[in-house]
Amino acid sequence: MAYMVLKNCSLDLPVYGAGNRSLKQMVMSAATGGRIAPDSRKITVVNALSDIDLSIGAGDRIGLIGHNGAGKTSLLRMLGGVYEPSRGTLQIEGNVTSLIDVTLGMDHEATGYDNILLRGLILGLSRKQIRQVTPDIEEFSELGEYLSMPVRAYSSGMVLRLAFSIVTCVHPDILLMDEWLSVGDADFVKKAEGRLKRLVDKANILVIASHNAKIISELCNVQVTLERGRVVSVERK
Repeated sequence: MAYMVLKNCSLDLPVYGAGNRSLKQMVMSAATGGRIAPDSRKITVVNALSDIDLSIGAGDRIGLIGHNGAGKTSLLRMLGGVYEPSRGTLQIEGNVTSLIDVTLGMDHEATGYDNILLRGLILGLSRKQIRQVTPDIEEFSELGEYLSMPVRAYSSGMVLRLAFSIVTCVHPDILLMDEWLSVGDADFVKKAEGRLKRLVDKANILVIASHNAKIISELCNVQVTLERGRVVSVERK
């Protein structure tokens, strides 16, 4: 059974090259509520998350809300394994798919087919499973012969098509999203929307950050409000 449990999780992010008394730090400090601590080695440390306690179980649809800089994306990245907690414990059961940045990790010197293999392995698929889903990726991406070419020859829209087709070819236990994803040109968007909705419906757990109150209301049964890297309220429908 899929679940995610966070106990007193905090996240400190070092920022190198920012002087402790620089204008940049003063601006960042103001934007993050003054949660930037100087380091003796001239390293600025941003306390992105502090003492997060959350228990997320199968069937939960979590909506993360809060102003820019509240910690929503940092929390999603920690849940997705991009960051490890600086303090506290994080337990996750179930395979996780992150739609925070679908093009992250794409090798632009490799071909489309090579990227299907690489990204598939990152998603935890075996080579046999990747071969099984490749025809679906070929059909959905509509990239045809371009899949045999280096990704550097693609337009930005084509890169998004390929990346989206790969990460949505599996049905995860846990789905992480930073805003509702819209990819490609107008003709591709409608097809992508349908695929994304099916992915959301089949996921055991959804965690989505959004400024769109309608999306949070329609998709989520739990609303988590973040402020200055802390959870200030958890409301269940």
